[in-house]
Amino acid sequence: MNRPRTMVGKAQEYLAYRRSLGFALEATEYVLLDFARFADHCGHRGPLTTALMLRWATGDERHSARYRAERLSIVRGFARHLAAIDGRSQVPDMRLVASAHRRIQPHVFTDKQLAELVTAAAKLRPSYALRPHTYATLFGLLASTGLRVSEALELQRADVDLHSGLLLIRQTKFRKTRWVPLHPTVTKALRQFARHRDQDAGLRSSPWFFGRCGRPLPYRTVLGTFRRLSSSLGWQSNGALPRPRIHDLRHSFVCRRLLQWYRDGVDLNQAIASLSTYLGHAKVSDTYWYLSGTGELLSIAGAKFERFAAVVESRP
Repeated sequence: MNRPRTMVGKAQEYLAYRRSLGFALEATEYVLLDFARFADHCGHRGPLTTALMLRWATGDERHSARYRAERLSIVRGFARHLAAIDGRSQVPDMRLVASAHRRIQPHVFTDKQLAELVTAAAKLRPSYALRPHTYATLFGLLASTGLRVSEALELQRADVDLHSGLLLIRQTKFRKTRWVPLHPTVTKALRQFARHRDQDAGLRSSPWFFGRCGRPLPYRTVLGTFRRLSSSLGWQSNGALPRPRIHDLRHSFVCRRLLQWYRDGVDLNQAIASLSTYLGHAKVSDTYWYLSGTGELLSIAGAKFERFAAVVESRP
């Protein structure tokens, strides 16, 4: 007689299945296996129940409301998978806990602010010789390509084609590898940085494009540098948070790209799919998450609707 499978075993099978589809699931694995061990410890057998999932997701008072919702969201995906197999597992309504994915209105940088950021980075105190040039180039690259910060920091020399103006972004979020074409001005700035970098004996042999002491720049160090520069520039956020975030450079890139396409008369229905690929998103809806209703975009949208309405009204 076959013994019933443990919830940990079911969770491991689910994770293996999702990874076969290309999902990394590092954080999901930690949370889901915690739930599975909880269910096994409770002696639970059979289909999943909403009561069990809620008890686990909300049982620790130290967890924030948002983290509780994230926990429920993760186990909910597992429950959907089991429900499709056994036809009896319950799938909890996400409205039982506050939304896990509330979008925070981002800061959208102006041209002036982006120029200020690069200029201020170029004036950083040189705790090592190439520090000012490194940060000026890094922040300029993030602003002009919309790369994730981790993607820029993990670039190796072999990933940067300064002849063709291409970046190879390897196995990042969603395990996707993609080519990112660069504007000629960005390629020129990267060439200038590379020349300065290779004059440094300590960096000449490093495999990293941006790095120090044979290692990539630490994310926390980059984040701290951005925050100090943002504070010194006296910026006030036009988003929901008091100060701009470094990730807002990615949001700003998407909004500015969309604005330029509107001005150029580009068909957005076609272009948005290309933008989604450029950004390394798994689906187009992820790209829409980055769009914000800036004054310029709303003005253009309003004008387009007025033209549409005028045509409709003119019809007999």
